Amino acid sequence: MENGSALLQEAKNFASQILSSRLSEQVRFHTLGHTEDVVAACELITEQEALSAEERTALFIAAWFHDTGYSGGVARDHEEISLQHVRDFFAQHPAEASFVQKVTACILATRMPQHPTDRIGEILCDADLAHLGSPRFREKSRLLREEMALLNGEEWSKKDWRQNNIAFLGAHHYFTAYGQSVLQPLKEKNLAELEAKAAEQKDNKKETGNSDQDSHPAGEKKNKKNQTDRGASTVFRIMAQNQSNLSQMADSKANILISVNSIILTIVISTLSTKLENNSYLQAPVFLLVTVCVAAIVFSILATRPNVTSGTFTAEDIKNKKTNLLFFGNFYKMSLPDYDWAMQEMLADKKYLHSSLVKDNYFLGVVLAKKYRWLRIAYNVFMYGIILSMIAFAVAVAIPRATEIYTPG
Repeated sequence: MENGSALLQEAKNFASQILSSRLSEQVRFHTLGHTEDVVAACELITEQEALSAEERTALFIAAWFHDTGYSGGVARDHEEISLQHVRDFFAQHPAEASFVQKVTACILATRMPQHPTDRIGEILCDADLAHLGSPRFREKSRLLREEMALLNGEEWSKKDWRQNNIAFLGAHHYFTAYGQSVLQPLKEKNLAELEAKAAEQKDNKKETGNSDQDSHPAGEKKNKKNQTDRGASTVFRIMAQNQSNLSQMADSKANILISVNSIILTIVISTLSTKLENNSYLQAPVFLLVTVCVAAIVFSILATRPNVTSGTFTAEDIKNKKTNLLFFGNFYKMSLPDYDWAMQEMLADKKYLHSSLVKDNYFLGVVLAKKYRWLRIAYNVFMYGIILSMIAFAVAVAIPRATEIYTPG
């Protein structure tokens, strides 16, 4: 395989030539400019990701090629055409099959709905939809709407397009730390603006077209109900985001503690273990330090260890509204038709849907409390254990010296 930087430059040239010369004028959004924006977003995201040189090269080649399929003049299954371009490229620039597979898997991860299977797939997915959390969202959305009308013949009214965007932004989530910490807040802002615009137009329509209803108690009741529904949606969304952030923070803290204690154990075992035979007074402090490190690691692992349920449900469970379909652990062993049927049942029953959202937030909170309980124990063990170990070392070193000083000569 060619040198990584040289291969990436060739890929950039190859893909740019396709995007600059083969796209029809009907393509307004998925242009060379969009691909350059995605590559730039990949650069920003990878600043917070520890990628190997091979992973980085594969990611950026995938980023350059992922939308070249629009050169085929159709949006549907454009990823397959993009993969053909990738194969054409690697025919001219041979690479190992495993590397080519990484690139193709990364491109396929961007197919809607997104399903990345590795880190570089998650990065590309977030970069591809980075415009959702961008100040240029409205401009990008307008170009996409124009493209869908010209390329696919899909005519969307402003109202329908706005509702489609509200649904898409509400259901979408970012995979990477950068996406969740930087892009997500801006996406939430864009979503709030869309929802406010939709509510404003809805209220204006009621004022101009149905003034009698506005003054009627039933009309006021309906307005209050709509406002309550929007408020509930916002509350659930914010709670889910906050709990997700707290869970990631807990996992990050646990990983830090595991790494630190693993390093300490490695140093202790490699350096002090050989000296214990000649310095027996160090045995107790070393044993105490090793015990502390192992205990801290164990409690940190308990804080991050996943716990998955049976993954199945019955039709009776759905009818009795006993299963929370929003948690993957309750359905991952079910067939797609069964899960699809169950979801349709839940979505058709507003009370069941709200109950599932409440249960999902509750059990997320329970899991989160368990994580932080184990994590607190791990940090306490580490903190007090290190203090006791240092005291033990100091005492162990001081006693032989005191004995040597005061021994009659």
